[in-house]
Amino acid sequence: LVQQALDNALRHTGMHVKQLDGLVACPALAAPRFMEAHQLAVSCGLLPADPGKAVRARTVDTGGAGPAKRMVEVEGCTAVAVVAGDSISSIDPKEFLKRADASMAGSPDFPSDRDGADLMTLRHPFIPNSYSHVSQAQIRLHGLTRDQLAMVSVLMSLQASRHPLALQKKIHRLDEVVQSQEIAPAVSLYECARKADGAGAIIVMSEKAAREYSGPRIRITGAGEASGLTVYPKDEEETLQAASSAKEAFRLAYHSAGLSPSEIHYFGLYDCFPICFIRAVEASGLSPPGRGGQWVEDRYRAFIASGGDKPLPPEDLPVNTHGGLLGFAAPWEAPAIFSIIEACSQLSGAAVEGGRQLQKCQRAAVYGNGGVFTHSAVAVLEF
Repeated sequence: LVQQALDNALRHTGMHVKQLDGLVACPALAAPRFMEAHQLAVSCGLLPADPGKAVRARTVDTGGAGPAKRMVEVEGCTAVAVVAGDSISSIDPKEFLKRADASMAGSPDFPSDRDGADLMTLRHPFIPNSYSHVSQAQIRLHGLTRDQLAMVSVLMSLQASRHPLALQKKIHRLDEVVQSQEIAPAVSLYECARKADGAGAIIVMSEKAAREYSGPRIRITGAGEASGLTVYPKDEEETLQAASSAKEAFRLAYHSAGLSPSEIHYFGLYDCFPICFIRAVEASGLSPPGRGGQWVEDRYRAFIASGGDKPLPPEDLPVNTHGGLLGFAAPWEAPAIFSIIEACSQLSGAAVEGGRQLQKCQRAAVYGNGGVFTHSAVAVLEF
């Protein structure tokens, strides 16, 4: 899948793999490999490099666009491929949960390695329960409601229903989201990212290399990254303070782009669970702090008022027009690259299928999250 995605990206730009001098890849849960990017560079023919040519290969968990931008601007690369993919829907469900827990825990005594810290109790499955902990803190401290969380899944199903490649074809009802199987407190089955097999790839070029490309040119004008905790405190105020890497990443990205949230036309927001989306709505500046749930509810109410049977106009919900992780697909670490691809489609006017194209879209902000708000990366794109 990763090889196919890379081949498609190269074909789209009219490039040959040997014209690349950089490759950034994400590790896969289904088939983890030592030095993933280097192995892919060998299998696709990028390595060994031609005599006299330096090729850089890097494996990263999150923030692929940021390192690729630096490789071009600082390290002298001319064309860097960023690829990500996984095959988690092919893994037995019990084995998937075991691997997912192991990816977060690492050792049998986890999380007692932080001496003296009063941490939350980590229950299986670790990741949904960790997001549940943050969800419940936001419910108690900021007035978020259980229905507002579920409304996120409804809205993402609306968006996904217009994309021809999205897994979620049916628009969810609010009651069926709330009443679907409980995975963790305040987290139901329909509020979990859609397990999928899939891959995506983008090419980041220097200005000089881009001039030789005849297609639409989209610039990375800003980038920001920030890190947080792997496990959160029991104290809910401390939890919400700690789960703020997205806010800092957006601040840095807007600053480096010289833009404010009001100047962004499209947002790609990571939505592995509804609380991630709601906190991203706040971090991105779409809503004030603590009001992300109300922002979601306002759009859900507009959907119901319009008849409750068809998506909102893109201008009324210029976020995740492909359906995000909850509606489009979520192959483990890879889905943020789908958000980049959808943003590029919006910026270039190519998101016409299903009537999801925004009338005006010159700037986009795309957010990716790793862990449980453990690392956040934001890229600002302009056409």
